[in-house]
This record gives sequence, structure tokens and C-alpha cells, in this order.
Amino acid sequence: MDPIATTLVILLVAVVAFMSNRIPVGVVALAVAIALWATGILTLNQALAGFGDPTVLFIAALFVVSEGLDATGVTTWAGQKVIGAAGTSTRKLLVYIMLLVAVLTALISVNGAVAALLPVVVVVAVRAGLAPSRLLLPLAFAAHAGSMLALTGTPVNIIVSEAAVEAGDRAFGFFEFGLVGVPLVVGTLLITMFFGSKLVPERVASVIPRDLSDHARVLRAQYELNRTPDELIDAEGGVAEVVIPPRSSLIGLHVFPGMCTPSGSLVILAVQRGGEEVDGPDAVLAAGDTLLLEGSWDDLDEHTADPDVLVVNSPDVLRRTVPLGPRAGWAIGILIAMIAMLATGLVPAVIAGLVAAIAMVLTRAVTVTQAYRSISWTTVVLVAGMIPLSTAFMQTGAADLIADGLLGVVGDAGPQMALFALCLITVVLGQLISNTATVLIVIPVAVSVAATKDVSVLPFLMALTVAGAASFLTPIATPANMMVMGPGGFKFTDYWKLGLPLLVFFLAVATFYVPLIWQF
Repeated sequence: MDPIATTLVILLVAVVAFMSNRIPVGVVALAVAIALWATGILTLNQALAGFGDPTVLFIAALFVVSEGLDATGVTTWAGQKVIGAAGTSTRKLLVYIMLLVAVLTALISVNGAVAALLPVVVVVAVRAGLAPSRLLLPLAFAAHAGSMLALTGTPVNIIVSEAAVEAGDRAFGFFEFGLVGVPLVVGTLLITMFFGSKLVPERVASVIPRDLSDHARVLRAQYELNRTPDELIDAEGGVAEVVIPPRSSLIGLHVFPGMCTPSGSLVILAVQRGGEEVDGPDAVLAAGDTLLLEGSWDDLDEHTADPDVLVVNSPDVLRRTVPLGPRAGWAIGILIAMIAMLATGLVPAVIAGLVAAIAMVLTRAVTVTQAYRSISWTTVVLVAGMIPLSTAFMQTGAADLIADGLLGVVGDAGPQMALFALCLITVVLGQLISNTATVLIVIPVAVSVAATKDVSVLPFLMALTVAGAASFLTPIATPANMMVMGPGGFKFTDYWKLGLPLLVFFLAVATFYVPLIWQF
């Protein structure tokens, strides 16, 4: 089969597989890379080159940096301060939440910002007498807009910046995305403020994240402790509630409040059986007993992972409810240093990201285990697996073929019409498959169109980024959309009501505003 036809068939099969939502996106991406090698379109090194691409390493490093900010309580502190200032006013809550998530997204990615703020927003909504759905959809959509404020907002920004260099132009600056990001955030905020009450439905949540902000008081009452809640859980350490499982080696151990655990690292504050205190000289542990343990966060993390106990609430989760933990200063300093390196171009972006990630581990803002766990391997594999498809599009001439067909449709209407057509393709595909995969597919075509028209590739690539961020119509468009679906109680068809006017706005910005800043 002709190499171009083979490449297009692989693309078509991949899109169908993505849309089916039955095969994990990472598996589809890997299958694409393997198919390109198996059909002889690419060599083995070319088919697997994505896994060593600097863009992929940079994206992975950013997940670790994001985890450092979250694990040390920086995002919790920001959420409490900003949302606390809004009170119970619906209008103020919308403004504060949307601005906060937009700024956080610019620094720690869409998924990281939404995941960090989602529990706080649900609690705030309940306390204000609002259905969580009224705040959660604006939360996700504002995060999409905020992804355009800086280079680190989304993997797509990093991908198009690298693509610009490969096309023979320059990379986009760290804050250069903000030239279009600020209008997008403002426009998203205004559209939501004026039309959100009619377009965002009130739904009953199917799943609501637990409110652990008052967990210390609950434990104090449950175990009848004399301590104040602020001694139980603070920046240095806290408590963990564990259950003795069947066949635990701790069964039969003599225990009493105030004694150390066998490891010597934790203190037993209380023991209960069936909700009643277990004490006395003959008190020994039995299967099903609950213990309240106290210690440093590191010790709690280490010893509650022991198979001899079952932890009720992970210490890692509880620690994140404490604003500005002991290593928060390190995390903030590392973030500032990384931004400075990226903004000045002092070192390549991937080096700045890797140095920041390493620093997060060395300063113990995150543990090695947390660092590995924080990386969204689905995203990493998706990007690494789809990069070879972009290579194949350029190498086989498939991109030129599609570009010629697109230019044949728009005729002599000029580069702006071609830009609109590319953005329209991007926003349509971006509702059905990953926006990252969509942009990787369309980039080679955009580069070819710009070359054929003999114009700068920069407006095309920036417009694709804006169009890629306009993933508003379906819950499967982005992980952030999926995150709010359960807590918000949303149906599949709820997204397009507010999403459609936002999509039209993003498409207009990509087509008409972007060329004013990055001229053809």
C-alpha cells in the first residue's frame, strides 16, 4: 500500500479507537507507534523516538512540580484564602474560583489545578447552599482558558512551541501565551457570569468528595480526646486511623493509650472496638479494632502502608488539608526558580523542568514514591506514542496532501480562511478524542499550509493551541471534564449548553485575534 494511504488508514483507525472509548488511550497511542514501524513507514528508532523526546520529559517533570505544590499545602492555602474571601455570594464565588483555577492551571496544568481545587469547591458550594454543579463546570472550563496563560499550562503549549522550532521559526516565550490567554480567561469569565445561571444545570451529585477540612474535630469527638484539633493535625505531623485486618501479626498485642507502636515511631492515642474504648490490663488487639496513631507525616506514610493495618484515610490526603506545610517554602522557591529559567531561556525548557522536579525530591517536598505516582503516565504515553504519527505525516507527504486538499477548498481566500478551517477541524476532533492527540495530528498539516502560503507558522500554531483548549462539549474531551462529572452529577449532554458559546468564542479568538498578535 502507498505510504500516504497507509499513514491515513492508521490515523483513521486511531481516531475510531479513541472515539470508541473502549480502548485505553495509552494503548491506542502505543499501537499507532507499533503500526508505523510494522508497515515500514518509520524505522524502529523513529517509531519509538517519542519516548526520548524532550517534550515528553518536560511534561513528566511538570507533574512532579505540581505534586510538590499540592503535597506541601500550597494549593490548599491558595484555595482557602481566595475562596474564603468570596463568602457565600454566588457571583463572587464564581469570579474567585474561576480566576484562581486559571492562575493555578498556568503553573501546574489543567488536570492538577482542577484535582486540587475540586474538593474545596464542593465544600464551599454546599456551605453556600448551592448545587456543586453550578461551580464545578465553570471550574473546569476556566481551567481550559487558564491553560493559555503560560507555557506550563498544558502539554499542547509545549508541543506547539517545539513544533515552531522544528518548522524553522522560534519557540514561544513562557508568558507569550498570555497575550491570548488573558482575553480567553476574561471572555470565559464574562460569558459564564452573564449566561451561566441559565446554561449550567443544577444537578444532584452522584459522588461527592469527602470534606476532610474538619477531620481533626471529628476524630477528637470520636475518640473523646482532650487535645484541641490544632494539635492533632498540623504542618509537622498528624494522626491516622487504622483498622486491624484478619490475620494481622498485631492481633493479640497488648496495647494502651500512650504506648509506642512496635516500630517505635508512632504513638497510640486511642483504641476502640465496636465504637467502645478498649483499655485495662487485659486489653489486646483483635481483628476489626480501630487505632488512632500519632506521628510525623513521614512516619505515618511509612508505617500505615504496612499490610498489618488498613488505613481509613491516607495520611497523604490528610496532610494536604494543612495549608503551607513545613516544606511549602521550598516548593514555592523551586517553582519561582523554574519559571525564571523558562522565562529567560537560560536553559532549555526540559532542563528547567527536570531540575525543578529533582529539587522537589531532594528537598523532600515530595517523596520518590509520590513523584512517580504523580506523573500521569497516560498523558506521557499518549504524547510519546502520537509524536511518531506527526513524523509520519511529514515524512510520507500525507500532511502536504491534506494541506493541498484544504487549500483547494478555501481557494484564494487567504491564510485566514485556511487558519479557520484548521481550527474548525481541531475543535471538532477535540470534542471526541484527546486535545493533545488532536493537535499532534493537525500540526503537520498546519506547518505545510503555512509553507505553501509562504507565511509565518506562528499564528497557525498558536491558533491550534487555542482551538485545542476549546474542549467544552463533552465530558470525554479532557480529564478535567471527567473529574467534575461525578461530583457535579452531570449528564453527557449537560456540557454543550455552556460549552457551545465558549467554543464559538475560542474559535473566533483563534481565527481573528491571534493573527493580529502573531502576524502572517
